[in-house]
Amino acid sequence: MPPLPLQGIRVLDFTVVWAGPYATMMLADYGAEVIRVESLQHFPSATRGLMPRPPAALIANASHLLGGYPDWEPGDKPWNRHPMFNVHARNKLSMTVDLGHSEGMEIMRRLIAISDVIVENNSVDVMAKLGLDYDSVRGVKDDMIYLSMPGFGRSGPYRAFQGFGSNVEALCGFTAVRGYADAPLSTNTSVFYMDGASGAGGAFAVLCALHHRQRTGHGQLIDFSQAENMMPHLGEYFMDAAMNKRDLPPIGNRHPAMAPHNCYPCAGEDRWLVIAVASDDEWQCLRQALSDPDWAAAESFSTTVNRLQHQDELDRHLAEWTSTQDARAAMERLQSHGVAAGMVFSEPDAYDDPHLNARGFFETATQRDSGTYRYPGMQWKMSVTPGNIRSAACCLGEHNDYVYRDLLGMSDADIDRLRREGHIGDTYIGV
Repeated sequence: MPPLPLQGIRVLDFTVVWAGPYATMMLADYGAEVIRVESLQHFPSATRGLMPRPPAALIANASHLLGGYPDWEPGDKPWNRHPMFNVHARNKLSMTVDLGHSEGMEIMRRLIAISDVIVENNSVDVMAKLGLDYDSVRGVKDDMIYLSMPGFGRSGPYRAFQGFGSNVEALCGFTAVRGYADAPLSTNTSVFYMDGASGAGGAFAVLCALHHRQRTGHGQLIDFSQAENMMPHLGEYFMDAAMNKRDLPPIGNRHPAMAPHNCYPCAGEDRWLVIAVASDDEWQCLRQALSDPDWAAAESFSTTVNRLQHQDELDRHLAEWTSTQDARAAMERLQSHGVAAGMVFSEPDAYDDPHLNARGFFETATQRDSGTYRYPGMQWKMSVTPGNIRSAACCLGEHNDYVYRDLLGMSDADIDRLRREGHIGDTYIGV
């Protein structure tokens, strides 16, 4: 197998929660040696779980940030069993060090000197308080690429604002355009779209900076505002407001230029089918798939313009049909007639999907504290540099020996001392 494109690039990963870890996951997927820099003194909430030792009774009915542990059990080391972390921590290494002590900072400076990239998405002043801001790092490694991913950038009146993706999405306007027309915005559920968008954008920014360094020999600070990265994903709304002076209200699952375009109930509990018709030709395909019922011949449905004006009636007819259908069978039937249709997958549906399985999307990985499971694999396939899950999610401090002994050349005596002093370990102190 040919070398992966980022082989030989070392990344120091100071990321938390999802956006930053997703960026470093993609860098690791394509060959970078990503080392998570972690601390035994500080549990990163919402990263390796919401709390270090969640009670089993609480896990049983918890959300994704607190629930989902294998067999609904926290285990001896819950921080190595959290499902969200174990997806985005694939192909990464983990080392521990106490950055609150001078020797910990000296260890970090030595590691910085032999690394290429730093990625962090903490609150805007966290790294500076640790003594690891860009200027301090550049003093150790002049050509370092430093990706900083605060919610609103490193300057401006919002620089100190903190929040999860859902908070930043709201300020960007995303929450205001994805609700239902007849429901207040306060009823919108959180989707955390921005985290995924930030991860992809951050990884791409690092690739651009590596290309620049290869050409010029210079590193750089990337001031990556997650809010600004989110805005182009809403480009059509901003352009409509600027050019046409229109403020598009929420329209649920409908589309401004397609009808039908909605999510319809199917037989069974909480089973749904999405149907999207983009043209009059596609409408004729849908009619054929439905055996051309009498109602479909009405003049009110004959053109896209007419269907857009009569969507309530159209949706009622389609829901009457879908509500009697198995979701997958209906999807396959419509697709066979050239209609864009897709069932709304549950997690078991996704694991059982013949298309995803035929493409080998899910990959089996074994992690020592979680066991063996199938995980989402690579986002795309490349014939020249095939990627896969080379190693399961890193356990806390799993690669301390490699970092301290192989990379930094420390002796057994020094490593034993650092272990006693709380730098090296695999369990959070005091939990």
